[in-house]
Amino acid sequence: MTSLKSKKTSIAVLGGGSWGTALVKILVDNGHEVHWYIRNIDVIESIKREGRNPNYLSQFSVNTENIQLSSNLYEVVRSSPHLLLAIPAAFIGPVLNEIGTVLQSKIILSAVKGIVPDTQLVVGQHLEYLKVPKNQIGVIGGPSHAEEVAREKRSYLTIAFPQKKLASLWANRLACEYIHTKVSKDVTGIEYAAMLKNIYALAAGIASGLEYGDNFNSVLLSNAVREMKRFLRGVYGKKRNINHSAYLGDLLVTAFSNYSRNRNFGVHIGKGYTVKETQAILKMVAEGYYAVESAVKINNGRAKIPIIESVYEILYKKGAPYAIFSELSQELR
Repeated sequence: MTSLKSKKTSIAVLGGGSWGTALVKILVDNGHEVHWYIRNIDVIESIKREGRNPNYLSQFSVNTENIQLSSNLYEVVRSSPHLLLAIPAAFIGPVLNEIGTVLQSKIILSAVKGIVPDTQLVVGQHLEYLKVPKNQIGVIGGPSHAEEVAREKRSYLTIAFPQKKLASLWANRLACEYIHTKVSKDVTGIEYAAMLKNIYALAAGIASGLEYGDNFNSVLLSNAVREMKRFLRGVYGKKRNINHSAYLGDLLVTAFSNYSRNRNFGVHIGKGYTVKETQAILKMVAEGYYAVESAVKINNGRAKIPIIESVYEILYKKGAPYAIFSELSQELR
């Protein structure tokens, strides 16, 4: 996909966090016009003045010449038929609900990796709940830490839509010298895999906080791959190869990278900090914290998921990490 170039177009982007900022950088560097919704007016004014997001990826500049910034949600959404979502899953529900009827005519690509708390749905399914036609909804998958994308490190993204034509269109919009893209039709599978990998990164972080070591974490994650496969088969039984980068690759980078918020969250939990203390220290959203409760409910006994259940017991039932991981270690193979 990298060698193909799409027609320059106008794209609306919702979300001013790290991933949203990195995606805006890609789009404007590729010559597209971006209408960018950021809720905080002070952040907008800072970007206009300095060409940098003061809160996220602040060391990287963004070419503001082709960016229209606004805190008016309706104004941004109505600016283009093409919409890119990059608001954290924990906060995106009320935003989408507010503009639900407007969304029904949009081609929407979700860069959100998590679950919408109110409906316990991944974003694509939440959009369907809001009456957006399924064939208009896509998702970005693959290992993609915003910090490395902003540094223009070589990265690989998978763009999934029910229709290959739309997937290819968005893949071409995002492809550049450092972003390699491929297409898929497995929208739901990639969304659920993106949700699950955050939980497994939490587990890897907890193990590291407990000082279990790399040998244990390697076994933990090899078991996580099989657990993910069981979960996806139980919830959405489509044939897929989860060894591809959109599934396994995303899991590995989230579980091992120092950029991973979910891994760092887990490390603090493993060291004995409470959830509230960890949230106060990190001051960032760890999607896996919200996703683990939803994953247990969604699974509803369909598949054996001891790693997810162990993380749930620690985070939501206040179980002792050492005791629970000692028990979990007996189940790993």
